[in-house]
Amino acid sequence: MAKMYFYYSAMNAGKSTVLLQSSYNYQERGMRTLLFTPALDTRAGLGRIQSRIGLEAEARPFGPDLDLLATTRQEHADQPIACVLVDEAQFLTPAQVWQATDVADVLNIAVLCYGLRTDFQGQLFPGSATLLALADTITELKTICHCGRKATMVLRFDATGRPVKEGAQVEIGGNERYVSVCRRHFKSGTATAT
Repeated sequence: MAKMYFYYSAMNAGKSTVLLQSSYNYQERGMRTLLFTPALDTRAGLGRIQSRIGLEAEARPFGPDLDLLATTRQEHADQPIACVLVDEAQFLTPAQVWQATDVADVLNIAVLCYGLRTDFQGQLFPGSATLLALADTITELKTICHCGRKATMVLRFDATGRPVKEGAQVEIGGNERYVSVCRRHFKSGTATAT
């Protein structure tokens, strides 16, 4: 029986790199993968997953209306799929996470989801909360704070470099807007060694 996996971390832990490596491993053995990435994140181009170390691949963009089960079922009927991989899985809707469980349970295709657990306010993303509730296997990918402790939180900064504590949950950005920190530095809003 196939399983659904959730790999989570703060930013810059290598989630996209691990996803792309996993996809490569399947493909190297002659097995087809289906990759998904959020349509709202176009930093690498629409429908592209790109890691900070330069790995990249084409992916199907998903928005809140995409039915993961129906899309995977159709792709699998055209040519068998061994594994579905989802980048930035925190942007899945709860309904899409349930659909992903059906990909594993009904289609018997492994589903590997990679994403953030919490936002810049320390709140769970709805997709991440549902993944934490439903995934068969949950794995934390670790990264570090500037102080050397494990980073579990993310700070968002405005254009002047000040930490932001309010605003929309979703604002796409990279190292220019977000920094992974430990809980202590999240509370103090400090992103550099002092």
